[in-house]
Amino acid sequence: MTVIITNEQDKIEIPADWEEKINKVAAICLKEEQIPEEAEVDLLFVDNEAIREMNREYRDKDSATDVLSFPMYEADEEIDDEDEILFGDIVISLERAQEQCEEYGHSLEREVMYLLVHGLLHLAGYDHMEEEEKKEMRAREEELLAVIGAIR
Repeated sequence: MTVIITNEQDKIEIPADWEEKINKVAAICLKEEQIPEEAEVDLLFVDNEAIREMNREYRDKDSATDVLSFPMYEADEEIDDEDEILFGDIVISLERAQEQCEEYGHSLEREVMYLLVHGLLHLAGYDHMEEEEKKEMRAREEELLAVIGAIR
């Protein structure tokens, strides 16, 4: 499993130990969701304006959000043993994450790890458009956050 991290924002400094933590969280989540270990995830950190533009372009919503996910893999897709699977892209607004961690009273790291788990679950096929889906996804988020030790 590979996470390619790109930082396209300059408002919030990313701690040096995040890369290792992000890779660990992603590996645990993907294993728990039975995603092949050849999976590759691109993680992009942006600011509110950049995610607002993406949200407007891809979801027709003209507002900043905290995380966007772009799946690129179907579970029934045939793969060669040596191929990496382009599982998908996750975009996180660190600026919005900072606002939310202050609002919820926990660390920026915990908020980013939550958003990463949330994004990974979207890539794995979870959604929260309907109330029942929302309950299922929220429960799975809490289970995974407990596994990685990032409970509230």
